[in-house]
Amino acid sequence: MSKAAKTGVHNAYTTGAPSVHRRSASFGLLALLGLAACNAPLSPLPTAPGMYRDAAALIGATTRFNADQFAGDWQVRASYPEEAGLHTVAFKVTETGAEVTAVSEICAGSGVCTRDSKRFAASETGQGRYQLRSAGGQSNREMWVLWVDEGFRTAVVGNPAGSFAWILDRNATGGGDRIVAAREILDFNGYDVSQLRTRK
Repeated sequence: MSKAAKTGVHNAYTTGAPSVHRRSASFGLLALLGLAACNAPLSPLPTAPGMYRDAAALIGATTRFNADQFAGDWQVRASYPEEAGLHTVAFKVTETGAEVTAVSEICAGSGVCTRDSKRFAASETGQGRYQLRSAGGQSNREMWVLWVDEGFRTAVVGNPAGSFAWILDRNATGGGDRIVAAREILDFNGYDVSQLRTRK
């Protein structure tokens, strides 16, 4: 119990009461508060804006990852609000490592929409783990492949910081059971799936 909490408990008693009674009552209340704290549910979610993962939760890249099988075009089936316009992600194996291209749709207030494509060099830091860097160095983020199904049809991508997460699928529709499984993987890895935006 913190000093501030102890002080608050003591101040709750009348100063004119006998000191032994105040001390006994204080210890009793502290014990009750301690039990309540042990039984209180812990908040599983991060409070920092833009961070969607509990930093205390375990996270790991899938051992099933294979760069050649992962390569190709992916449809973004779910993402967080900051990347709501992200539509497709392409992964390409290169001579120097890998490359990730992300295509977003940006719509103006007038209703006119344009496509924006960003390319990142991907340096492998471990199995299913990459460091993404844009050509101009404006963007730098970790990308971990947390899960992929046996047929490499659906994948879950995120990072330990919890700054983003994608549910990817080879197709824009279908595979509902795999999408549900992907959400469960994010939840297991400490992500707040209630804020995830899923495309129907």
